[in-house]
Amino acid sequence: MSDVSAVETPAHDVLICIPTYNEAGNIGPITSAILERCPQVHLLIIDDGSPDGTGQLADELARADERIHVMHRTEKAGLGRAYIAGFKWALAQGFEHVVEMDADFSHRPEDLPKLLEQLDHFDVVIGSRYVAGGATRDWGLFRRLLSRGGGFYARLVLGVDIRDLTAGFVAWRRQVLETIDLEKVEASGYVFQIELKYRAHQHGFRMVEVPIVFPDRQVGDSKMTPDIAAEALTRVWKIRLKR
Repeated sequence: MSDVSAVETPAHDVLICIPTYNEAGNIGPITSAILERCPQVHLLIIDDGSPDGTGQLADELARADERIHVMHRTEKAGLGRAYIAGFKWALAQGFEHVVEMDADFSHRPEDLPKLLEQLDHFDVVIGSRYVAGGATRDWGLFRRLLSRGGGFYARLVLGVDIRDLTAGFVAWRRQVLETIDLEKVEASGYVFQIELKYRAHQHGFRMVEVPIVFPDRQVGDSKMTPDIAAEALTRVWKIRLKR
């Protein structure tokens, strides 16, 4: 199902997980930008068999820099499944902190240090568009309404006081990922982000939102569609009722 370049030295503290599908135009620039801002981190690129050659480009990056690792998955099984695979690899390699981050620059590398700093005080750090100082940029009205409305609905159903439940720019302490039992996380699409935060909340972990600016992608196509968003809303109740 997958293969990953081996870590030959003891695991470092922070691993950035970056799932990719057809991100050939972004993967080189985003890895360079992250490592320029945070040279101490390692990166795991999780490619779901991109037909545009993203996986091959990732392999070239890994050969040139020992901080970059690549996981090749043979099918496009959803964002959540990609992250679960990355999280399991991170835990097996001994990383103490794991970060979710998109490849398309909608999660800005310049915001990454803010998340990492808060891991000294919190178990889960969420890069939030919807707290004071956070913002979205270059979004159309429909997308803004969909995101805001979906977040409000999920908060209402789940009873979780997190403004940006669907956020995908999140830093986790390993204890959280070990405790919530990744094997039991069922969501595979964008609702995965909601389910993981809800599980962390149920276990009483300390969570905080830090403001980020979320610009629209400049290269490649968005993976979010109205159908995906609608499906996520219907699955919120399954998360709420599951024990």
